[in-house]
Amino acid sequence: MDRGFLLDENVKNALRKGLRVVGDVHGDLQAFRHAIATDRFIIQLGDLVDYGPDSAGVLRAMMQVMQEGRGLFLIGNHDRKLGRALMGRKLRPDPPLEATLSQLYRPENQDVLHTILPYLEAAPAWIVLGRKVFVHGAFDVRMLMEPPPPALGRVTFLLSRALFGETTNRVQKDGYPERCLNWVNHIPTGYTVYCGHDQRSTNGCPLTIPGRTGGEAIFTDTGAGKGGHLAWLDLPPDFMEEFSIAL
Repeated sequence: MDRGFLLDENVKNALRKGLRVVGDVHGDLQAFRHAIATDRFIIQLGDLVDYGPDSAGVLRAMMQVMQEGRGLFLIGNHDRKLGRALMGRKLRPDPPLEATLSQLYRPENQDVLHTILPYLEAAPAWIVLGRKVFVHGAFDVRMLMEPPPPALGRVTFLLSRALFGETTNRVQKDGYPERCLNWVNHIPTGYTVYCGHDQRSTNGCPLTIPGRTGGEAIFTDTGAGKGGHLAWLDLPPDFMEEFSIAL
């Protein structure tokens, strides 16, 4: 994590009240309003937009949280596509993205259209706080040693892992790459990785998968904006004790 975040006293004070980790939102503004109604510091794991009914409203709410110093969001693959589109980059046809752009170009959402790009550009691809790692797609051990690259820039190996997870060489029936979870087995002992992107849960609750080397991954995507609901996890204030030791 960049040192500016660690040295921000306002952020540290907010973290001392605890931490709320919010999974993929995908335009579900009503649920997101409930998720951000907390005095805990908020880390949203990416994919604020697409699929749901009000991506513009979700972006507006997230920007307000950040302006108040109460939280931040990681870059997700859908957020990156939106950012690249707003930069004028040519992208493949993508109906969910086109629906989000259509929302942003409505007169009532011009405030979001004209202010969101710097937030997308500044969103980190991963955050490491003590022995807790926060990333949208998947983890690689090099994330513990390297700062995240620019969110909307060239896709490096680590940025690809953070955005899209780990994939095989096979393509699924829906046309998307097949994902795998080998990366979970490389999480070091004592580390917990909080991620979204993969909707692995079968009961609507965040799913914990232990790795063979002693770490674990917690999957928080429970289908918000896609017929499911929004999930979040609250870490207690004593989370800061581990974080302080790591500093």
